[in-house]
Amino acid sequence: MQSTLAVVSLGTIQKNARAVIGAARRPLVAVIKDDAYGHGAYPVACALADMVSLFAVSTVDEGAQLVHAGAAGDVLVLTPPLTRDEAFRARALGLIVTISSAPVLRLVLRAGRGVRAHIAVNTGMNRYGFAPDEVGEVCRIAKARGVLVEGAFSHLYAPQDEAARIAQERAFERACLRVKEYFPDALCHLAATGGVAYGGKTFDAVRAGLALYGYAPENAPVPLRVRPAMKVYAYAAQSGTPYGGGVGYAAAEKQYAALHTLRVGYGDGFFRAGGLGAEGKLCMDACVREGEMPFGRRVCILSDAEAYARSHGTTAYETLVNAGRRALKKYVR
Repeated sequence: MQSTLAVVSLGTIQKNARAVIGAARRPLVAVIKDDAYGHGAYPVACALADMVSLFAVSTVDEGAQLVHAGAAGDVLVLTPPLTRDEAFRARALGLIVTISSAPVLRLVLRAGRGVRAHIAVNTGMNRYGFAPDEVGEVCRIAKARGVLVEGAFSHLYAPQDEAARIAQERAFERACLRVKEYFPDALCHLAATGGVAYGGKTFDAVRAGLALYGYAPENAPVPLRVRPAMKVYAYAAQSGTPYGGGVGYAAAEKQYAALHTLRVGYGDGFFRAGGLGAEGKLCMDACVREGEMPFGRRVCILSDAEAYARSHGTTAYETLVNAGRRALKKYVR
């Protein structure tokens, strides 16, 4: 087995979703962008289809893949359309687009009446969105031109910072009031995993991603009882007595009685700097470790993405997406 193997528990993802819903007491917008954080968007969508009110993906391409695969449920595309073709394609597929600026609104209007949309509100993250005071005029134009605004959203940039979070919540609340003047049934969502864990205001729904896959802030006021849903394995490709003075891409600092090689490297989404029990740096497709290992044995190399991420100065999100991208996936309950 030359590929790494990601074993994904769909049952665990379902339990994690129930934990988020139970903690927030709100409907769930399930974020399955970037191939469900490396876990596989279509299988995850199928597992959660009866539990969520909406799925969220990053791009129109991701949404199209779900639609063509036959996934059930509405799909919100979080990145605004950047071309006319993307706006038309989203409309044809029934995807929900994000309207985040005047140029994007013009693209959506050119796609014709009946486009489904959520409005992105900039409450302080300064990534996407209209200022709260601009939202009313956007809604007026959208309604007059037949755009179906089904919701509005924003994103907390520091949910653990109570003052910053409350300021964003108040700004978003003002925007939501304007949206609902024109579209009373609009679904307003602000809190993601961090927002729920730090007791943020949940509005009409919560938009969770990372918690679905088993990771949430530690020691937060609202404990999210979630468990990692994916383990990644590699296979032993060689084992034996070392020769010469190197160990992978490094000079050996000691004399080894035995070394073995796992068929995994930085080409599989891990960090060249090391980890995974490697002696020295990872090779592109190999990891040299101390000790003997039977040829072909399957070895778990990642079970806690948060711990691995901490050791490399990054996030569990980056670790999961990268590790899952190239891996062969096996789904279990």
